[in-house]
Amino acid sequence: MSWAGSADMYLCTSLATYLDKKVLLQLRDGRMLIGVLRSFDQFANAVLQGAYERIIVGNLYCDMRLGLYVVRGENILLTGELDLESEEVLPQHMTRVSEPEIKRAQKAEKEAAVLQRSIRKRFDFLDLE
Repeated sequence: MSWAGSADMYLCTSLATYLDKKVLLQLRDGRMLIGVLRSFDQFANAVLQGAYERIIVGNLYCDMRLGLYVVRGENILLTGELDLESEEVLPQHMTRVSEPEIKRAQKAEKEAAVLQRSIRKRFDFLDLE
């Protein structure tokens, strides 16, 4: 006899409800992967078919094709189901760009963050509170 009741059965097999459905995986490093969940194991390692990474920088976004993709379970923060038939609806202010453009935008965003951190370090001696 198992310790799990019938209601508890859904807790340990919750990824099974997403099998063969389009899912969005939010990873620990901030990346978003979208694809059809084809398989998973006891460690929540997941196999996505037709996967792509959605990169968003400001009002720009790009979907980078990955194909068949294996994701280690410990890196997954969030799993959500997307509608397989309908086209994804993004806010109207979002603009789809090419891969080189999104890479340039990512680089500019990183450089701005580094500059902002260095400016904060220079003014740490001021107690502005």
